[in-house]
Amino acid sequence: MFASILAFEHYLWGRMKLKDKVALITGAGSGIGQAIAVLLAKEGAKIVVADINSDKGLETRDMIRQSGQEAQYIQTDVSQQAECEKMIRFSIDNYGKLDILCNNAGIAMVFSPVENVSEALWDHIMAVNPKSVFLTSKIAIPLMKKQGGGVIINISSVSGIRPRPGLCAYTASKAAVTALTKALAIEVAPFNIRINSVSPVATETPMLLGMMTEEMKNDVEAMKNQILTTIPLGRYAEPEDIARAVLYLASEDASMVTGIDLPVDGGRSI
Repeated sequence: MFASILAFEHYLWGRMKLKDKVALITGAGSGIGQAIAVLLAKEGAKIVVADINSDKGLETRDMIRQSGQEAQYIQTDVSQQAECEKMIRFSIDNYGKLDILCNNAGIAMVFSPVENVSEALWDHIMAVNPKSVFLTSKIAIPLMKKQGGGVIINISSVSGIRPRPGLCAYTASKAAVTALTKALAIEVAPFNIRINSVSPVATETPMLLGMMTEEMKNDVEAMKNQILTTIPLGRYAEPEDIARAVLYLASEDASMVTGIDLPVDGGRSI
């Protein structure tokens, strides 16, 4: 019986898509980032959870550990180069390498006409959304070159493909993420480094509510239903939908895939 159990465990372990890989996920304390971290851990990856919110980051770390997988947490402000350097050094110090970098950390904005968007808000969104992808990639790519390859996956947004009115700064920031993904992918392809992005549609996370004005919050369901009419498949994305797309791009199933933006949008970008 014991031998049978061991054989079954070896069978399951052998089927894991990310066995022995090390994955760093930014913004992994909640929502999409947490779903990515949990799924990649289930598929055999050792996870570095990075988030600016320690309570949330530790919650994700503990969820993974309680399921019997390996995870560490580091508090990080991804808009700062020194913080990004510390985060990636933490990954190397703990696990000796970095196979997968998922740039999920990002911030949104409340629906606002362009004349009401402050310079400070614009700068903050740009510092977190595209700048963090630049900083982490700049630091991680030399390490991946030395180790013979790696994978970077950036979470963009369908807003960068098909904008909604009132989100000019957010839309511009996510379009920049997608363009940066393609620029870096072609630059590092000769080094066996694949870089892709994923563009979710509106997703059932706290960020969705955070984008609504006070007026919209007076009737959240009406607002959500209005947005829902623009998604051909007729539902919002769930964090797990995006996590499964990230798993595909992180795995050998996508070994010939680089420089793409994969919309997980229920047809919104058609």
